[in-house]
Amino acid sequence: MLDDWTAAVKAELGIDLDIDVKSVLDLARDAAHGVARPAAPLTTFLAGYAAAQAGGGPEAVAEAVRKAQPLAVAW
Repeated sequence: MLDDWTAAVKAELGIDLDIDVKSVLDLARDAAHGVARPAAPLTTFLAGYAAAQAGGGPEAVAEAVRKAQPLAVAW
């Protein structure tokens, strides 16, 4: 169901991008547990925004997640 949901949202938003869904969900989990539950969607949004500012693409997403995850874990 999650794959179908992701595909539907990407289609609706006009996004053609393959991402590592597990790493994004891991970031959300770490933010929710390390900071506060509401930090999960906010953190993933901010990582996505940072990736877009860096030119987008899977590498930019991975880099944003790589930077944010240790912060969330250490918080």
